[in-house]
Amino acid sequence: MPTPTRTPARRQPARRSHARRPPVRRRKPGWPTRVVTTLSVGVLASAGIAHAALTVLDGGISRINPFGDMKDRPAAGHGTNILLVGTDGRDKVTEKERQAFRLGGTPCHCTDTIMIVHISEDRERATVVSLPRDTYTEVAAHADPATGAQHPAHPLRLNAAYAEGGPSLTVRTVEDMTHLKIDHYMEVDFITFMKTVNVLGGVRVCTPQPLKDRFTGLNLPAGTHVLGGGQALQYVRSRHVDGASDLGRMQRQQKFLAALIDRATSSGVLLNPMKLRDVTRAVLGSVRADQGFGTDELLDLGRAMRNFSPRSSEFATVPIGQMTFQVKDFGSTVKWDDPKARALFQSLRDDKPLAPSRPKTKSPTVVSVDVPPQQIQVQVENGTPTEGLGRRVDDGLSASGFHTTRRPANATDRSVRRTVVVYDPRWDRSAKSLAAALPGSELRPTPGQGPTLKVIAGTDFTQVQRVKVAEPQNPEQVVTGDQVVCP
Repeated sequence: MPTPTRTPARRQPARRSHARRPPVRRRKPGWPTRVVTTLSVGVLASAGIAHAALTVLDGGISRINPFGDMKDRPAAGHGTNILLVGTDGRDKVTEKERQAFRLGGTPCHCTDTIMIVHISEDRERATVVSLPRDTYTEVAAHADPATGAQHPAHPLRLNAAYAEGGPSLTVRTVEDMTHLKIDHYMEVDFITFMKTVNVLGGVRVCTPQPLKDRFTGLNLPAGTHVLGGGQALQYVRSRHVDGASDLGRMQRQQKFLAALIDRATSSGVLLNPMKLRDVTRAVLGSVRADQGFGTDELLDLGRAMRNFSPRSSEFATVPIGQMTFQVKDFGSTVKWDDPKARALFQSLRDDKPLAPSRPKTKSPTVVSVDVPPQQIQVQVENGTPTEGLGRRVDDGLSASGFHTTRRPANATDRSVRRTVVVYDPRWDRSAKSLAAALPGSELRPTPGQGPTLKVIAGTDFTQVQRVKVAEPQNPEQVVTGDQVVCP
């Protein structure tokens, strides 16, 4: 049946049979595309920017038609499904940026990141599902968009569908695999991502472990960092910082997206029309979208995002059956866990949340640290005239798991205002974990201090912050944005 370029998003889905399939392109360091585009234009509308102004911005979007020749598509379900892809396009990247952020090399003209963004029908929830770029699939027979030459169905890695058949083949392949109807398509490149992060003033991320990747140039010590556009691009592209490879990278992409939403919804950007205009211009200057994603859709998203927050978003990765599924004459690919993947996409078709419901009462915040408190020896001293303060600090640290001497003493200087953590540089990771339990404290390296760290309590002390070692995220775990942003 003929397929319109714009499709309704609130009908019951049809079920189709599907056979699992294989891939064909070389791996390249990827980058993550973000829901920044959807977020930015949405918040513009939610802030009350006039319809005429949005129409002007809408006119700046580069338009494509990824749905034109597609037939036998899944029926639309409830809510709206946006296929968001990040390409490795770097035509507008300056030479300085290429060198600073390791953006050299030849682009593969493929999709380094592929996400399905599902906006619920009641416009109160956004679900982001990451699809591994090395997913084993089989693209349908198609014509080469440049030459018109016909290609039979054949094995391919999911990210290479874009190189062979552009947005149309990418959409068609994702629909075949998920049985979800894609209502809208958005495509972002390197420069869009960097501009958007910069115009927001950077995005805050937390890492309990140092992150270093010689391929992207990422080099972050453990702790909290505000990343500008180029450094953020390194963060979300890196896949050589641990043994988790692409799965770890997708989890970092999801955390970054949650942090981006937190930044945009809590920093006053929504209340500043000029800032919103700058964000939107930065995004729309390089984005490509389907012809049906116009002013009305932007206004609809804006209304949806008025009460948006990190808790309104949830993030998941399609369940994996085999991370190194070998295909003859083709190599290693990623194969989905078919039963679990079907259940996940059925939930999206039914417009159901993936994350388990949680009470809205806020549980005590626990900060992730690099070194377990139980491995850290601490001597507490009272640096104030307040009697008993040293005992309070010692008790609090001990209750949080730190190995204190249980014999707090008085410091030589009793006029300390800011709590100090004195440490031997050889135990710097332990010192950072201890400082995380004492918000606002000063780190003071002192060679020769030895393995026992010293805390000199100041008048600024209020309470000990609970800390724990971060546990690796289960690849199949569904998280909401407020669970992964910095505390």
